[in-house]
Amino acid sequence: MILSRRTTLLGLAAGALSACTGGSAPSAVSRAAPPRPVPNAAYDTWVAGFQARAAGQGIAPATIDRAFRGAGYLPDVVERDRNQTEFTRSIEDYLAIAASDERVSKGRAQRSRQSGTLSAIETRYGVPPEVVTAVWGLESMYGERMGDIPVVSSTSTLAFDGRRGAFFEGQLVAALRILQRGDITPERMTGSWAGAMGHTQFIPTSFLAYAVDFTGDGRADIWSDNPADALASTAAYLQRSGWRPGQPWGMEVRLPAGFNAGLAGRGNRRDAGAWSAMGVTDMSGRPLPGVGPTAILLPAGPNGPAFAVFRNFDAILRYNNAESYGLGVGHLSDRIAGRPPIQTSFPPDATGLTIDDRKELQRRLTAAGFDTGGADGVIGSNTTAAISAYQAQAGLPVTGQPSPALLQRLR
Repeated sequence: MILSRRTTLLGLAAGALSACTGGSAPSAVSRAAPPRPVPNAAYDTWVAGFQARAAGQGIAPATIDRAFRGAGYLPDVVERDRNQTEFTRSIEDYLAIAASDERVSKGRAQRSRQSGTLSAIETRYGVPPEVVTAVWGLESMYGERMGDIPVVSSTSTLAFDGRRGAFFEGQLVAALRILQRGDITPERMTGSWAGAMGHTQFIPTSFLAYAVDFTGDGRADIWSDNPADALASTAAYLQRSGWRPGQPWGMEVRLPAGFNAGLAGRGNRRDAGAWSAMGVTDMSGRPLPGVGPTAILLPAGPNGPAFAVFRNFDAILRYNNAESYGLGVGHLSDRIAGRPPIQTSFPPDATGLTIDDRKELQRRLTAAGFDTGGADGVIGSNTTAAISAYQAQAGLPVTGQPSPALLQRLR
């Protein structure tokens, strides 16, 4: 999700990745009905005051009237804002979800399906098709999960609520400017509960700053069944964030024995020659490419995979300022392009299980009649429920937690 100067909204988009719970991500997307407005006199009073402020910022009365026709207070949105679940995912789990078999397969299919559009986008903005497709995949599972909550209702509700009132009032004004510009109608302007919109989850202010009309129909329509405007807008954002055509985002690397882990981190950049002199190579033993300042990342610690990241990684982080997200986009783009999975094994998790152990655990639970919803090695809600059900039936303490002992019992 694009957020100007990144706010605490990180991960609040309708994006498919944040919805994944591991071992429980079905290919079909369940779609509950969007929340309906409920009467709230205090909200109505706030809206009346806001409408005067919006008019003072150049929003026409006709735009305001049309935008708020049918809009209203959404208590479900406030509840979600105040009760955000803090998920703690290991980088191994995050990357397993980001580049799951399903996401890679769908990404390759979409890259092929949109090949003409993506090639034209690369010609104009210099961003490769697989990178644009990867952002699309992480943000909305290629348009399957864009969110269906009316943006005027969600942003006005959150602005009225006041916890981040100034921020959301700014988003609401930006949404009205989009409507006034004619890019979309109020009925079609939908998104996540936090106001992130379209195939690649732009918030309204970012839409105004970066969205483009790639199809030439006079509107930047990032909601359309035709994703061209959304994909081009993503590429435009990355280009303006410093994307360098023809250069990689990064790559997995081999470190020499005894590598000083204190040299890792984006704050310690060196040119390729300096890293090569220390013995750092690509996974085939070749020197790193000379594409400018390079940092080494050890996201799982010194015993896990290592990555060299370049300037284009920084451009991805302008889209979402989390290293895990940058690695997710980069790795998914590599997999969409046909490059191999991460080759270095991750260390065992806190329970002592590797990802292969966790996959085996999920397969054995399912075979025993306790469906985990898949065997991706990520312990999510379905796997936890399956473990709990198995433990209850077997007369074991019900913890819902995986362990080597549990795996051994299932063998």
